[in-house]
Amino acid sequence: MTAIVHLDLRLDPARLDIVPALLNEVLAATRAWPGNEGLEVIVDDADPAHVIVVERWATAADHDAYAAWRNTPEGVSRLGEVLAAPGVKSVFSGRIPLDL
Repeated sequence: MTAIVHLDLRLDPARLDIVPALLNEVLAATRAWPGNEGLEVIVDDADPAHVIVVERWATAADHDAYAAWRNTPEGVSRLGEVLAAPGVKSVFSGRIPLDL
């Protein structure tokens, strides 16, 4: 079942100038990971230092494999260079059926 992942990030306001290039670098590996079906970065209208990376994965297991890789020396990224606080990740793979 498809999994949607939200990575809620609080960025260092003093580093916003390098964020686009750094995110393009970091997220290239995410896009290329097997099972990734796409991603986007959305910006809070009231606070440009608050962004959410929205990722779509074919399965939660695909995301789990990616997340495990990110915790290895080969998978470490430079994202920490622009964070003001640790990111908060939420994975959504369950659904509530709606009769609409």
